[in-house]
Amino acid sequence: MLSLKVNRKTYNVDVEPETPLLWVIRDNIGLTGTKFSCGMALCGACTLHVDGRPVRSCVLPANQVVGREITTIEGLSMNAQHPVQIAWREGDVPECGYCQSGQIMAAAALLANKSNPTDTDIEREITNLCRCGTYLRIRQAIHRAAQIAAKAQASLGGQHVY
Repeated sequence: MLSLKVNRKTYNVDVEPETPLLWVIRDNIGLTGTKFSCGMALCGACTLHVDGRPVRSCVLPANQVVGREITTIEGLSMNAQHPVQIAWREGDVPECGYCQSGQIMAAAALLANKSNPTDTDIEREITNLCRCGTYLRIRQAIHRAAQIAAKAQASLGGQHVY
């Protein structure tokens, strides 16, 4: 039995310790926003946050995240109002949408560490693959999310709104 803290809630799951976190999140906890694609940590569709850092959950054994804070796309913000989620909708970023939860989680982690990333920062840090090739819209949405976050923080005296 493993105890995992996912989206600020504790779950006790009866799984083999080396079960990939992706499958524990999807099959045992029932949060299906995080997607499976390559199974080799190459594409990024399975990206979620562990202690605020982006990780590829398809190869991460669940026993390595016991006692750590796990955040999935479902827990990124209340009511899908994280600046990245807002910018994604405004920019009509997805085509098929399959990779987008991983893209959003990678972008949110980038913005948490670098509030106003350059194109070079984005290209270096966002290594998730998109079969539809929406990379230009993804980059534009990340820049827009940075603007949304900066405006929201300024209006709240520097506090995060999500």
